[in-house]
Amino acid sequence: MQAGTTRRQLLQAAALAAATPLLARPAAAQGTPWPQAQPIRVIVPFGAGGATDIAARVIAQEMQATLGQTMVMENRGGAGSTLGSAYVARMPADGYTLLITTISGMAIGQTLYRDRIQYNADTSFEHIAIMMGTPYLLCVNPSLPIRDVAGYVAAAKARPMFYGTSGAGGVAHLLGMRLAAATGAPLEHVPYRGSTQAITDLMAGVVPSVVDSLTATSAHVRSGALRALATTAPERSPDFPNVPTFRELGYPEVVADGWAGLAAPAGTPRPILEKLAEAVRGAQASPNVQRRFAETSTTAGRLYLADAQAFVRQEIAAWAPVIRASGITPD
Repeated sequence: MQAGTTRRQLLQAAALAAATPLLARPAAAQGTPWPQAQPIRVIVPFGAGGATDIAARVIAQEMQATLGQTMVMENRGGAGSTLGSAYVARMPADGYTLLITTISGMAIGQTLYRDRIQYNADTSFEHIAIMMGTPYLLCVNPSLPIRDVAGYVAAAKARPMFYGTSGAGGVAHLLGMRLAAATGAPLEHVPYRGSTQAITDLMAGVVPSVVDSLTATSAHVRSGALRALATTAPERSPDFPNVPTFRELGYPEVVADGWAGLAAPAGTPRPILEKLAEAVRGAQASPNVQRRFAETSTTAGRLYLADAQAFVRQEIAAWAPVIRASGITPD
């Protein structure tokens, strides 16, 4: 009798398990291959509408076709992009939450916010690709009688010059500080919550100058809405051959190339990373992305997986002494 009862209990338990809805079981038990289980979230650690945000959305749109899954963009800005970066570092390593990486959040944030962040820009992430690169420009409102960097420095020494950037603790902020140190000009930083607000205020005459990426400013420079005085690139841009480099003007300290990439939390399975890298390559080759990059004078990145990881590691090491020497603080 006892044996029969046990058998019935086992049969009832098996029937109950078979009737349990699939959605109530762990995803791994369902055997749903990545990325079919759910949309992929892509965290942009900046406010909406900036150059990085727009370019990332264009690339993600093209990646969807390769992956066969929707990619949902989510903006989580703040603290030089370290807030959004920290958020992704805490997420499950399942390929469903990714991060748009930037030089500010990775290379600079690692040292600048070292006592405030709970992630390591190298070991907390699997870097999938460096997707694009762009230098920075010093731009002024064309209504000002400032035609070059010499005139800008002279005006700043006569009266403190304000310059806007996309936020405190980013590359643009650091470049402004280095220009001030190199020239002795009193430059006052005005941090915004993104490139769009800073550039809008420059065109409206609220601030007289900005330091921002070529990607963000190129269309406005072409239209004449902004006047570019110099670029932080090692060489002049073929698209803007009349804009000199800071290096050729005698300021080798004011040289930097910005970049943005894609990363996943550390521990994400290698097959997922390889599929994502393949999707990035496909997106970069698409006519839509190439057209957008050409319009904004953005350079496509060509580093993936191990090469991208090594690049971020090198950038952290290269910028750490620069940040320490600058005296810049998160506040």
